Amino acid sequence: MFACSVAQVCAAERASDGQVNVIFWQAPSILNPYLTGGIKDIESASLVLEPLARYDETGTMVPWLVDEIPTLENGGVSEDMKSVTWTLTDGLLWSDGTPVTSSDVRFTWTYCTAEGGGCAHADKFAGITGIDTPDDRTVVIRFDEAKPFPYDAFVGSSAPILQARQFADCLGDRAPTCTDANFYPIGTGPFVLEEFRAGDIVKMSANPNFREPEKPAFASLLIKGGGTAENAGRAVLETADYDYAWNLQLPPEVLDGMQAAGNGSIVSAFGTLVERVVLNLTDPSAALGDERATRAHDHPFLTDVAVRQALSLAIDRAILVEIGYGEAGAMTCNILPAPEIYASDANEACKTQDMAGAKSLLDAAGWTDSDGDGIRDKDGIDLRILFQTSTNAVRQTFQAAIKSWWSEIGVETELRSIDGNVFFGSDPNSPDTYQKFFADVQMYAQMFDGTDPEAYMASWTCDRIPTPENQWQGTNMPRYCNEAYDALVQEFRETAGLEARAELARALNDMLMQDFAILPLVHRGRVSAHVDSLGGVVMNTWDSELWNAADWYRKSAE
Repeated sequence: MFACSVAQVCAAERASDGQVNVIFWQAPSILNPYLTGGIKDIESASLVLEPLARYDETGTMVPWLVDEIPTLENGGVSEDMKSVTWTLTDGLLWSDGTPVTSSDVRFTWTYCTAEGGGCAHADKFAGITGIDTPDDRTVVIRFDEAKPFPYDAFVGSSAPILQARQFADCLGDRAPTCTDANFYPIGTGPFVLEEFRAGDIVKMSANPNFREPEKPAFASLLIKGGGTAENAGRAVLETADYDYAWNLQLPPEVLDGMQAAGNGSIVSAFGTLVERVVLNLTDPSAALGDERATRAHDHPFLTDVAVRQALSLAIDRAILVEIGYGEAGAMTCNILPAPEIYASDANEACKTQDMAGAKSLLDAAGWTDSDGDGIRDKDGIDLRILFQTSTNAVRQTFQAAIKSWWSEIGVETELRSIDGNVFFGSDPNSPDTYQKFFADVQMYAQMFDGTDPEAYMASWTCDRIPTPENQWQGTNMPRYCNEAYDALVQEFRETAGLEARAELARALNDMLMQDFAILPLVHRGRVSAHVDSLGGVVMNTWDSELWNAADWYRKSAE
């Protein structure tokens, strides 16, 4: 391996640097991003499956499997904005050596939009009426109306290209049954899957047909899943047993102590990641059977906006930032905190805890402690909440604090923690996933690809509610359904001009926030770590963290 300066982009020849070891304390459970909303799964799959374009560390869209981004100026976007034409880079191969063609791109759209398939990222394909493939390299995407931002489909790590031949028999309700394809997808990325054990390990080797002949530098890549965030941090920063630790959701003083060992470095940056509490607007009672947590039954008390608002007012977000994230966190009252142009200033009241206001709201809505047991009730219904989240030291600390604050306003809270591999898993048969949401309240973090929030804000339209019919793969976890919101999403899709789009995005955010279906807590920076001997790492908050793993290399000993 040759030595290089800090300013140089360094890489050895392909497969010359041995193995790189990555630790995901939330282990991947599937490697088909279209069947999961879990960031852990999408990022692991991004090493194999790739989109036409993605976002770099600055949030700039960059070509990936194409040579240029189509625009109005270069003729790639039609003047009426009803079509966009992508041209695949010449000579692209799947890892099995077969050609990548426009038919694979068209098939991927067919796959995600097939009825009953439960595609987790159907928002990416909204408004597409068809995809033409006039030749093997040309992809013409046609929309039902003018689409000023035509870059949701096949852009970013959550919307990659699938090989048509591998997934041909996996359409519709057969999608989750295709275990081999979902666990071992054939891709165009720098690595090829060798072994996958859901909830445990992923073993990959360098893709011999990767389009850049000298990359990746590493011959193999291992993702080890499970354990805790603290153990993952120690394994990199203190013992250097692993090269990269993902998503170190740990208190700042713990991270600082680990970094003091001198073996590695913390990498962090702010993007769109928000820790939030989601309120279930449907009834999760097990007595309802197959209609549990569906729109067939309203929640017995969370459909009262006064209760939802009171729960928000009782939370001290400043304390949560301090105990959970320090400088890697900031208070937010928005589900859309960035980029700055989209950040609303209409909801700032949530930054101040207001116990008196919360109690007053509940009193006025008729929720009083009629029997003197310390729990508010109304019409025979007690304010008793089952609050679930993934198992993690910071989240359990947050749960305990929120439980205490809610107790002060007369709400009893039972806490439940679920292993992150299960909670963020994709098994439609598991009762413990955050999509199933068999609880009253749950907490997790979410973000979106790139800098345009169109598909993200569409996550809460009525048709995106998880149901048994869509394999519980919808993105609308609170089961929020508002015709006015859906209409505004459609207007957003049809609106051109950054300022006009920003105004609509803020309005959508404000509608969600002022309906209190989601309670944002902390705008989180993404925090990970790598050993100092691992070169080429560039933190990216706008796409997969592993977006440039093809550029990673082992530094020479000085």
